[in-house]
Amino acid sequence: MIEFGHGTHVGLRRTRNEDTYYADAALGLFLVADGMGGHQHGEVAAALVRDAVVDMVARGQSLADAVRGAGARLLGHARDHGVDALPMGTTVAALRLVGDGYEVAWVGDSRVYLWQDGLRQISHDHSLVQELVAIGSLDPALAARHPHRNVITQALGITASDQLHVGMARGQLARGMAFLLCSDGLTEDVGDEAIAGVVGRQDLAAQECVDHLLLAALDGGGKDNVTAIVARVR
Repeated sequence: MIEFGHGTHVGLRRTRNEDTYYADAALGLFLVADGMGGHQHGEVAAALVRDAVVDMVARGQSLADAVRGAGARLLGHARDHGVDALPMGTTVAALRLVGDGYEVAWVGDSRVYLWQDGLRQISHDHSLVQELVAIGSLDPALAARHPHRNVITQALGITASDQLHVGMARGQLARGMAFLLCSDGLTEDVGDEAIAGVVGRQDLAAQECVDHLLLAALDGGGKDNVTAIVARVR
């Protein structure tokens, strides 16, 4: 049995919410997308990718192939509609639960965390800061405060298909596991320790966890749109 909660908020400094999400226990699919681009381009990009991933997974494609296919659809949409003056892209972080296993796919800096006797980030940000950490040029402890922490190196609709890297991870499900999918509006304003303190609370329903996380992001400044999904294995 999967218990899940979900929610999104425009934040306190933005006038438009370019985040979107999908949560469906029957399909076993959970997804967060954080769009980018002016004049509603971000909203359109995130929604197009969301719908494309859902469509392809429902038709039997693997999660990673669905993400790649969604990126190709977004590039085609931008090309067909002459969208070139402004970027039209989106991140995506997706989770698929199949039988007794799970698979995760992501592009950009929206994240997937796993709670199992502690919180662990499964995804790895496609960002300039993460690349600097990976090559040893930046102390991980300083990454969260780096001035270029929001510069991403991969995004659907912006990265060419032949250069797109879809991050992937797989594992076995176990009772008591919980997954958190979120846009960077959460992780920008709420630290991992505080996130763990919410997701690990067994006295809260999954929806209550999401509500607490969104409120924590707003209390932390609400600088960006914020979206979160919590899915628990019962």
